[in-house]
Amino acid sequence: MSISLGFMSQDKNLEIEYFNYTNKQTKEWNLDDFEIGRPLGRGKFGRVYLARERRTHYIIALKVLFKSQLVKNSVEHQLRREIEIQSHLRHPNILRLYGYFHDHNKVYLILEYASRGELYHELRKEKYFDEKRSSTYILQIAHALSYCHSKKVIHRDLKPENILIGIYGELKISDFGWSVHAPTSR
Repeated sequence: MSISLGFMSQDKNLEIEYFNYTNKQTKEWNLDDFEIGRPLGRGKFGRVYLARERRTHYIIALKVLFKSQLVKNSVEHQLRREIEIQSHLRHPNILRLYGYFHDHNKVYLILEYASRGELYHELRKEKYFDEKRSSTYILQIAHALSYCHSKKVIHRDLKPENILIGIYGELKISDFGWSVHAPTSR
């Protein structure tokens, strides 16, 4: 199925075809499918909210991106890549992208909820991690990166702000906006 996120050109009233790959997403999502809760964070292009899917009551994080900001900063291609790459990754230490949808003004990413927030905030609060905790974290990130590399994905923006902590203290790499597929070796 051909997928578009409905970006409008700034000079013409034409939709920019944004995706043209086969997507495994089977449900057509919309904002009415979710109960929106408290804000979890904000970024340059939008905000992230705690949300609950109405039918299953499944808790997720809903990343809401403003199309106008994406177009203004010419980063539509980064969002396309983020969705294309992250939607195909399945690993316990990589934040899951369950799906996405858009309306006239916004793009919505349906993400796994990592209840303990950013590693960055935890590190600032604790000042440092002891050797046991550090080695556990290093192992988890190494496993996630090894998996990414086996899928020919390079993250390119790995930092504590882009690593989240799940409910059981497990780390999850997030924010694949700068990621790329590695060139195939000859």
